[in-house]
Amino acid sequence: MIRVLIADDHAILREGLKQILSACSDIVVGGEVGNGMEALKALSQGEWNVLILDMSMPGRSGIDLIRQIRNEHPRLPILILSMHKEDQYAVRTLKAGASGYLSKDSASSQLVSAIRKVAGGGVFINPNVAEKLALSLRPESDALPHTQLSDREYEVFLLLTQGMSISEIADNLNLSIKTASTHKTHIMQKMNAQNLVSLIKYAIRHDLVDSEEG
Repeated sequence: MIRVLIADDHAILREGLKQILSACSDIVVGGEVGNGMEALKALSQGEWNVLILDMSMPGRSGIDLIRQIRNEHPRLPILILSMHKEDQYAVRTLKAGASGYLSKDSASSQLVSAIRKVAGGGVFINPNVAEKLALSLRPESDALPHTQLSDREYEVFLLLTQGMSISEIADNLNLSIKTASTHKTHIMQKMNAQNLVSLIKYAIRHDLVDSEEG
């Protein structure tokens, strides 16, 4: 039996996941939590076969949380379930220690197979992510500029391209305004960007943000 812990701050989504998994005789949802600190507590108090983890939750979340869980529970498979497209975060979550990455849009059709795959010691990613993961291993001189950003810089980069101000980014990531501003400066330098417009164009060109037309 695969015992699963669901960590997501949306109760409706947790209910939906439990509904999908209720028909599986080999998978049981043993618990659910709504933020990163609750996830860490639940992991320390029980035996789990798979953690389904949302990328964006209140408090501790994202790459930092994945790394902490991997350090404290090195053999626990972590399946990331995220609203972000695979192109945005999948490679970084896998490098941080996740065993799989699934967008919420694909959950209804792929969740069961993803859980079984990571529970069995495998890695669950789509072919596009596999290609990007391979490309990310190229020498730095050949890599795209955004792949050279640190994980925190990359988070700030994506929020900048979504139109957030420095103060909004600082609040969103629990940073000081000075720290968020410093990250922005480093991003502009590493990306060789003259302004935010060029950053946004780069992100759209490389499918790192959703572009809306009309």
